[in-house]
Amino acid sequence: MLANLEETRHVLIGESPRTRQVIRMIEKLGKCRWPALLLGETGTGKEVVSRAIHNVDPQGPFVTIDCTAMVGPLMESELFGHVKGAFTGAAMTKIGLIEAANGGTAFFDEIGELPLDLQAKLLRVLQEKEFRPVGSLTSRRSDFRIIAATNRDLAKEVEKGTFRRDLFFRLNVINIRLSPLRERKEDIPCLINHFL
Repeated sequence: MLANLEETRHVLIGESPRTRQVIRMIEKLGKCRWPALLLGETGTGKEVVSRAIHNVDPQGPFVTIDCTAMVGPLMESELFGHVKGAFTGAAMTKIGLIEAANGGTAFFDEIGELPLDLQAKLLRVLQEKEFRPVGSLTSRRSDFRIIAATNRDLAKEVEKGTFRRDLFFRLNVINIRLSPLRERKEDIPCLINHFL
């Protein structure tokens, strides 16, 4: 277990109380499969923290799903895959990111950007552990730990109607707020030493 803690410490540089608290949370979350919601500005290390959580007990693959890239008509295919002939250009069957994460961790980066229709489909996957690829008549199963990250205030997005309340509650089991460096200046000497 000490080696895992050392790996985490090498990923997160700093000795501030906030950084030490995040390291403790990483260790706790890494030992369970609970959903986690990482909150913080762009550049605060949300993907680094999600990988560190996965690496405490690395079961299965770690799959990053960039929700800002989920635009256009093919976004459902990216998430859930498709069968051959499902649409023009679908020359062969494709496994989606949800299926690729089976047995491991799916990291939904900037989940606040996910369109409402895909939020509903993601909620079903989280509840039922199954999904249907585009053009398929049969469902497939995928069981993964979800870690989501956002720089948005999802509670406000729920009130505005741009984010599903039920999905928010499903994701917000445990949240970690990542502070920008300007709020933890005591970490700057550690970072300087690390990069030197």
